[in-house]
Amino acid sequence: MAAAKSIEEIRALFPEELKEYMEKNQEGSYTLLDVRQPFEYEESHLPGAKLIPLPNLPDSLGEIDRRRPTVVYCRSGGRSQMAARLLMHQGFEDVRHLQGGMNAWEEPTATGPVEFHLGFVTGGEMPADIIKMAYRMEAGLKRFHEEVLARTDEEGFADLLKSLIKAEEKHMLTVKELGSAEGLGEEEFNEALEQDSGGLMEGGFTVNDFLDANEHYFKSLTGFLELAMMVETQAFDLYLRMAAECRNDESRKVLLRIAEEEKAHLAMLGRYLDQMGIHNS
Repeated sequence: MAAAKSIEEIRALFPEELKEYMEKNQEGSYTLLDVRQPFEYEESHLPGAKLIPLPNLPDSLGEIDRRRPTVVYCRSGGRSQMAARLLMHQGFEDVRHLQGGMNAWEEPTATGPVEFHLGFVTGGEMPADIIKMAYRMEAGLKRFHEEVLARTDEEGFADLLKSLIKAEEKHMLTVKELGSAEGLGEEEFNEALEQDSGGLMEGGFTVNDFLDANEHYFKSLTGFLELAMMVETQAFDLYLRMAAECRNDESRKVLLRIAEEEKAHLAMLGRYLDQMGIHNS
């Protein structure tokens, strides 16, 4: 039986430390555990986080992989400390909690209920199905950037959009490479796009609806970058949550590989936004 550990021995991660931890570690190698209530999770959560409200945690320990490090967070840090102590006392060896909780977190977050991903997968899809869905979403976001590009005559904004379009084209090639390993050819990818009359985007949005709902973000470069980061964060979250529920091991690996690509793309957008802040300061 594991020796009892005091709360002082449970490692606290400050937001910048957790951001660095998430950037350096492979997706699927650790667990982000949200111990708030469902309404709090729906409003805002870290991408890919597993929700187990603190009152439910004692009866839900079997839902957490003990082999992986667990990072617990809540709104301000109180509930996560109690949850981390409970996990340590129940034999979890690598447990950390986010100091200051979501109140201190300034990086992009995702929104939506726990079951959001169920509109896209049931959990039993084969890798080829997952890859074709991801390809449609990547193509949808490329179309979104192209639509915005057609609406602007500001040179700097246009250059940024062209860079984002190229990044999506590169991401689509990555997805195609994954598809080749599953026996998918150009015809299957073209058929996947033909089935998508609504223009499904990363994150589960449709192009036209998203354009109409977020027109105000297109007035500035920084505004659009913030919007693009929101979309990529939602996509990152969606792929991670689908992977967590996927019952096919190969499909799960594909989803985690695509999630890693989304993480890299999100980091690229963050660098763009940082550069804009430097230029405007």
